[in-house]
Amino acid sequence: MSAFKFAERLKKRWNISTDKDFVLIMLVFSLAGAGVGFERRKVFEFLGLNHSHLWIQILAWLLLIVPLYQISTIFFSIFLGQFNFFWGRQKAIGRGIKKLFLNTPSNSKS
Repeated sequence: MSAFKFAERLKKRWNISTDKDFVLIMLVFSLAGAGVGFERRKVFEFLGLNHSHLWIQILAWLLLIVPLYQISTIFFSIFLGQFNFFWGRQKAIGRGIKKLFLNTPSNSKS
């Protein structure tokens, strides 16, 4: 699949009408990812996790870095004018997490 077709599929899936918005959204993802990658080193070094066991690093990644990425996407989206797109994604992620924890077999109605 060519890059153009892939971009068109994403634009359709995300309901993006302009190429400018698509480029800005990709830029937000890029800046947030690069920023979190850079900050991870600082956070892990501060917490003394650089030379710890792999499973501790993975746990720290999930608990610290993943939320930092979500916050970073919102931060960069504000400055690049894509807040509504990313806020909608964050709300969908929140609903998914809520559903994951609230729809357990012990909580479901019979």
